[in-house]
Amino acid sequence: MKKSRRLSREFVLKGLYQWRLSDAPVERIGEELREDPQFAKADEAYFDRLLGGTLAQMDSLEAALVPHLDRPAGELSPIEHSILDLAAFELLHEPGVPYRVIINEAVELAKRFGGTDGFKFVNGVLDKLAAEVRADEIRAGRGKASV
Repeated sequence: MKKSRRLSREFVLKGLYQWRLSDAPVERIGEELREDPQFAKADEAYFDRLLGGTLAQMDSLEAALVPHLDRPAGELSPIEHSILDLAAFELLHEPGVPYRVIINEAVELAKRFGGTDGFKFVNGVLDKLAAEVRADEIRAGRGKASV
């Protein structure tokens, strides 16, 4: 059975959201998420890389996102903020994942968990970030692979 990266991203989003609201230790958050019966279907190694990496790189991710936001980061909803941080980490640190896949996955998370039009905001911010950090990939016309 193929482990799902999509499900891994969903669990990372839940973990980032929990961390953002409670500031609980990431280890405890990871342990709690692993207790979910659906976690067995997720790609655990990818989950660990994304959650740990996003939290470890939070300052640089925020710095990369800020120029593309239309409001201060502190005014973002916790869900949209967490989705943007997760996707920014992937855009910056997971070059093997096509940028279109990353943006699509973030938009789907925003549609599922975010506010009514939050996915449009997420898409706009990530399009701008991708144009900056994945310019060569965009010019080459890559990024069409599946998840």
